[in-house]
Amino acid sequence: MTGEVLLIRPRRFEDDRGWFSETYNERNFRQAGMQSRFVQDNHSLSREKYTLRGLHFQRPPFAQAKLVRCSKGRIFDVTVDIRTGSPSFGGWASVELSAEGGEQLFVPAGFLHGFLTLTPDAEVIYKVSDFYDGASDAGVRWDDPAIAVNWPLPEGVPPTLSAKDRGLPLLAAIDSPFMFQPGDVPLTEAPRELRP
Repeated sequence: MTGEVLLIRPRRFEDDRGWFSETYNERNFRQAGMQSRFVQDNHSLSREKYTLRGLHFQRPPFAQAKLVRCSKGRIFDVTVDIRTGSPSFGGWASVELSAEGGEQLFVPAGFLHGFLTLTPDAEVIYKVSDFYDGASDAGVRWDDPAIAVNWPLPEGVPPTLSAKDRGLPLLAAIDSPFMFQPGDVPLTEAPRELRP
């Protein structure tokens, strides 16, 4: 299995002290078909509710698969298919990730990724399959009308954005370096769930 966005629900073992969860196990993830090897962990804090980070990707040879989870608060997490030749090119899918639920989203290379915080002081931790490379860093505008993500923003409330994200181009202006390959899976509205 390659090129598929997956919603992962790690098991939690609870007792009167709280809970324990194994959030990543390379052997179990490989057995589930995820072949990405992660080399870097990132951790972000967004102080304000309705902070939007995205939509980002890295170009080859530093393309990144990501394993994303929310460690504090809640986020609206979005992926957009930018694999040339994909039947779902330009399509998007979303999931809500929360610290309470412990869900994770696996985003393969070939997809834009971004999120909107739904609570103040939201923290997001994610693994990536290649190192950050500033020259390969790229993205697409969060409000591109050709993609038309239905961000859960209240009427008249703009998201908090970085200067970089405000200046990102439209999807039509980028030359996607990713190709839909045999065995890849088109993006669906609800990612397939795994419970490793």
